[in-house]
Amino acid sequence: MKILGIGNAIVDVICKVDDEFIKKNNLTKSTMKLIFDEKEFKQLLSNLKIEKTVSGGSVANSIVGLSQLGNDVGFIGKVNDDDLGGKYEEGLKTENVKYFYSKKKEELPTGTCLILVTPDSERTMCTFLGTAGKINENDVDVNAIKKSEIIFLEGYLWDEGDPRKAFDKAINNSNKVAMSLSDQFCVDRHKAHFLELVKNKLDITFANEQEIMSLINAKNFDEVINFAKELKKLLVVTRGEKGALSINGNEITECGIKENLKIVDLTGAGDLFAAGFLHGHVNNMSQKECLEKGTEMSSKVIQQIGARI
Repeated sequence: MKILGIGNAIVDVICKVDDEFIKKNNLTKSTMKLIFDEKEFKQLLSNLKIEKTVSGGSVANSIVGLSQLGNDVGFIGKVNDDDLGGKYEEGLKTENVKYFYSKKKEELPTGTCLILVTPDSERTMCTFLGTAGKINENDVDVNAIKKSEIIFLEGYLWDEGDPRKAFDKAINNSNKVAMSLSDQFCVDRHKAHFLELVKNKLDITFANEQEIMSLINAKNFDEVINFAKELKKLLVVTRGEKGALSINGNEITECGIKENLKIVDLTGAGDLFAAGFLHGHVNNMSQKECLEKGTEMSSKVIQQIGARI
């Protein structure tokens, strides 16, 4: 298998809202907020009109993108044996993704992410992890990991306790590890651990400009470049309108954005960028071609609602 993703198995519920709704509910635009109380989550959802429900989760979105590009891929993520869990599994199988997890009855429901899209196409997420956040080392299939060229992890999944053990088991049995830093709040919460991962455990790190600057407490982007050069591993950074770049030791490659796109919803832009880049990487393309493929995939996804093409 080319790539095995391990991440939060979450069903995305997409709703359009105005800026007032974001303010009124004390949310920070463009970030992800974890909600731990199921009642609070349901209350938030009760006032909204649902546009679309789709299997999601950051790494799962990337893995589906990789499958659509013709790669042999799989996914591990924890769902409950409930209605949404069944739909989640079906969603992956429809996309030719091998699902290495046998669902059973859990006390918590399948994870759900409420994606609030404001008129400026930005997305603000409220996530009730449910059983997805309870992933543990027994859920990680070592054989699947050993048979994969690369495993792809998400920062969202990393948490103290069981998820960390699942993470460590995956990394310790892998041939090569890629990870996305996921979200600035995520980086701020686990800064010391993430820095240790980036420096010592990961072969490829995906981040946006804010996440990587926050991780190393950089005052400007030159500090990121210097950090990456010393790292001597592959760091891939997306920079919004400034495009994207990859840094591998002293080799720095840049790629601009696609112009004149009709942007509808930025959900999944980073996930599909990673899919395109990893597709290039496992198929021996140059750094420039990898970045271009990432840009092409993210450009497609932002011109529609939701994080799957």
